[in-house]
Amino acid sequence: MPDEAFVPDSGHHASKWMILSAVMMGVIMGPIDGSIVNVVLPSIAMHFKSDYSLAQWVPTIYLLAICSFLLVYGRLGDMLGYKKIFLTGLACFAGASLLCGLSHNMWMLIVFRGLQGLMVAMQMALGMAIVTEAFPQQERGKAIGIYATAIALGLMLGPVLGGIIAQYLNWRFVFFINVPIAVIALLWGYKVIPPGERKTGQHLDIAGAVLAFVFLFSIVLYANRGKSLGWFSPGGIVLLLCAAVFGWLFFHTERKSEQPMLNLSLFSNRRFGFACLSSLLNFMALYTVAFLTPWYLANALHRDVFTVGMVMMAFPLLTFFVGPLSGSLSDRIGTRGLAFSGMVIHAVGLFLLSRLGAAAGNLDVAWRLAVCGLGAGMFQSPINSAVMGSVTAQFRGIAASILAVMRNTGMAFGIAVAGAIVYSLAPFTTSGHAGHFTDCQMDEFLSGLHWAYLAGVVLSLLAAITALFAKAEVPQ
Repeated sequence: MPDEAFVPDSGHHASKWMILSAVMMGVIMGPIDGSIVNVVLPSIAMHFKSDYSLAQWVPTIYLLAICSFLLVYGRLGDMLGYKKIFLTGLACFAGASLLCGLSHNMWMLIVFRGLQGLMVAMQMALGMAIVTEAFPQQERGKAIGIYATAIALGLMLGPVLGGIIAQYLNWRFVFFINVPIAVIALLWGYKVIPPGERKTGQHLDIAGAVLAFVFLFSIVLYANRGKSLGWFSPGGIVLLLCAAVFGWLFFHTERKSEQPMLNLSLFSNRRFGFACLSSLLNFMALYTVAFLTPWYLANALHRDVFTVGMVMMAFPLLTFFVGPLSGSLSDRIGTRGLAFSGMVIHAVGLFLLSRLGAAAGNLDVAWRLAVCGLGAGMFQSPINSAVMGSVTAQFRGIAASILAVMRNTGMAFGIAVAGAIVYSLAPFTTSGHAGHFTDCQMDEFLSGLHWAYLAGVVLSLLAAITALFAKAEVPQ
């Protein structure tokens, strides 16, 4: 299968490293914004005198907007050029962030937060495609590894910035901080990202886009709100039926479309299909850690918000350093062995976390998180390189957006699985009195965490096994 390196237009002289820096500056805001808001959500609910169940829609609508439109943006990028979509997203994201910060009530904030998600999805969908185009095949793993540090850095900065803002500033600065970063990234990206080409004779599969929206919206909403609705309540069952029906209609429509939004032939490539599945399982496992550990630190160990953020930094900090090294190494020795080893290490880290009790110290938690971060860093760059290297240039936008869908749906389902296990074993944690446990309740809570972490171990090992199946096709 052809795997062309990007050749800039004759009038374009930006180096591949300048292009990478511009993309990273734009992409970093997604993980920052996804993780920072959760820290200040109680402050937002208190400011607007809002019920916390309504406030939960602030992060929920953001995730729904991102997941529901990623495939559309990937297809538009392949049709119109990556730069145009990427920079449009940056400009509108800055405006939406400003509107979020200026919101006068909770409903305004929810609407503008949804708009913010729609805009940041453009960067999430196409950032990796731009990087893949800019670098030759023999440097792709290294470039994607460095690109992944933007996501790790964003995840690392989000809780820390949120803790600082919650303690010293007004919650509105969580949104205002995006504006100058987005403007700088927009100007730099306009200068250095290659313009790309608009492909003639191409059109957007509107029917496929609508069906994909309803399918992804339903399944992610079920994963995100299933606990509050009831997993098998009438509302939950309706969402599952919507996801099943519209998912079937989407894949049926795409098989017959002359210009499908999602070219299903991509999944006939063994490397692409198994690498995407492995990525989904990886993020489900990763978000059992990201969801459970702050809960454990706050409720079992009684740490404050700032301490929780500092301890949690151990995970992305290791990923930040290991990702580029793993990506560079994958260029020389291949992707499968590194990805497999990374997820096995991640499984070990999760198992070690499952052994913690109510008397652990900060360092006890931090070094176990570092083991998980080491494994995640080893895995992500090679598996992303495997996905992007298994498609031709004309499908890189949709391939990058599929990876983003795997990442975001994996996050949602990882939290859902971990939460469902804890709530089933310690149902009192849903009552709003978490953190004030009796001895018996603490034992139940720790038992719930134990089994939820072990579920993450299983997910990690499944990701490791599927990574081994992501074998390159024999060149035709």
